[in-house]
Amino acid sequence: MSDADIKMDAGALNAFLRRAFPDIDPEHIASVVEVGPGRALLKLPHLSRHLRPGGVISGPTLMGLADTAAYAVLLAHIGEVAMAVTTALNIHFLRGCQPGDLYAEATLLKLGRRIATADVLMWTEGRERAAAKATVAYAIP
Repeated sequence: MSDADIKMDAGALNAFLRRAFPDIDPEHIASVVEVGPGRALLKLPHLSRHLRPGGVISGPTLMGLADTAAYAVLLAHIGEVAMAVTTALNIHFLRGCQPGDLYAEATLLKLGRRIATADVLMWTEGRERAAAKATVAYAIP
């Protein structure tokens, strides 16, 4: 993949996500930080409501960010196709995810005509201390 394969940059993706999900407070939604060939980096700001008992970031928060990151990397490469939908999400929790801004890096594994698959790595303490890894598949209408 090359830069020419990118149809939406970080600014366009952030604008789209805010239009597509108007009921989510813009300060509480993940933002796309970077887009590159076959990848996207997102950041979810730390909020105490993301914590579970024990003081670590909850599984549903990690799963939601994984899904959003996969959606973002897909749209970055196919353009604004709002009705692309998740068909599968498999996640592995690697360690307790400590409180802090949560990052997700999505990497396209395959971009087909009907299905796209992405790997998503998530962390708060640094990429080398990943807290979770997900594989997400999307159906493309």
